[in-house]
Amino acid sequence: MTTENKGIVQRALAGLIETGDVDALAPFLSDDFVHHRPGPTTSTKAEWLAAVRAALVPLAGMQVEIHQVLADGDHVVMYSRRWLPDAGPEIAVVDIWRIDDRLIAEAWEIIEPVAQVTANLAWWKPAQHLPGTGRAGGRHACCVADEAVRDDRSSSVSTVSAGEALEPRRV
Repeated sequence: MTTENKGIVQRALAGLIETGDVDALAPFLSDDFVHHRPGPTTSTKAEWLAAVRAALVPLAGMQVEIHQVLADGDHVVMYSRRWLPDAGPEIAVVDIWRIDDRLIAEAWEIIEPVAQVTANLAWWKPAQHLPGTGRAGGRHACCVADEAVRDDRSSSVSTVSAGEALEPRRV
């Protein structure tokens, strides 16, 4: 199934990337398709196709390099680098596609301008001291925070799988 799902996504995007033909993409999307962006923004099939159609006019000539296409169950993940036309910025894009009944039912998209990668990593700087833990120096803030959560057995961590509600779980 995962190989078949990768093929569905690859065929859906091939015509769009190679020719800019948005109409060739539509038959690969379910009628109740939903496109998600970070934050509360979602689009229906018609809204997303209209947005893609509008975006392709100024993006004619964009170069796309697909670096990874991975599949697991009903999900396909694609990592690509794109160069916008007219010396526009390079962007890194992660797309996640959910396949249902041989059609793309949902898509999530995260876009990051490559020039902003360093600024976007500010949260990842090594921690000097995490108050209340007695731990310091050299480790990343997320690692130190993770250790603090593991040390505090009264803490709960939320886990979620595709299609499940978010439930707290004791560590």
